[in-house]
Amino acid sequence: MVISSTRTLHGVSVPAFFYGTAWKEERTEALTRQALAAGFRAIDTANQRRHYFEAAVGDALSGASIARADLFIQTKFTYVSGQDHRLPYDRNAPPATQVEQSFQSSLEHLRTPYIDSYILHGPSLAEGLSTVDRQVWRAMSALQQAGKTRLIGISNVSIAQLEGVCEFEGAKPAFVQNRCYARTGWDREVRDFCRANDIEYQGFSLLTANRRALAQPTIGRIMVRADRTLAQVVFRFALQSGMFPLTGTSDPVHLRQDLESFDFELSEDEMVTIERIEVS
Repeated sequence: MVISSTRTLHGVSVPAFFYGTAWKEERTEALTRQALAAGFRAIDTANQRRHYFEAAVGDALSGASIARADLFIQTKFTYVSGQDHRLPYDRNAPPATQVEQSFQSSLEHLRTPYIDSYILHGPSLAEGLSTVDRQVWRAMSALQQAGKTRLIGISNVSIAQLEGVCEFEGAKPAFVQNRCYARTGWDREVRDFCRANDIEYQGFSLLTANRRALAQPTIGRIMVRADRTLAQVVFRFALQSGMFPLTGTSDPVHLRQDLESFDFELSEDEMVTIERIEVS
């Protein structure tokens, strides 16, 4: 099965493999530069200083000799509950104004006139959706309608919440970005909903969230057969499953190896084995 390194989504060319910049702090600029040098062209960040350093991502992007049109920049709006004291907006402003202020701050951090994908970092409630979520989604949809972001989406969302977002006024999400657990069939229920509703699924923590499951002997046998690393097998599985995987590795060798996930194929039986792998 030939997997292209880019996919077209709603008329937008999207690299099939993302580099994630969370939890890198003072190393963010150097590691983002390293990812770009290895060949990554989709960069995921957030305007949430608690876990991301968005301005440092912007420093890396502006210093790279890569045309803006060849980059895919994804960032996020994060509620106050997910922030620390370094807020990118006025905490007392209405939700729509917070979105506008955070978005403008992201444009300045990333030194770009537009964003390719703008993600709601997660609903305001652990379960269900709120009026604030509806207002924020409407504001994000307005940014897309104005051409300021090409796509919008949501992260850290349950199937019930995703169904609710799809009923909101405004644009339908182009992306869902979730932590992807093998024990849930790799978020099977959400992925199935996405597939049925023309939404693309981004999976993160594919390795770190699944260490026990991936230590099973059947995975080792697939690695031996394919003559590939564990990361390559997992990322290839994600790609063949239709996901957009994220990697956050800081190792330059692993970065190059991760991109080699496009260069081989898993058999149908191997795909089924990984799909069904679970921790007992």
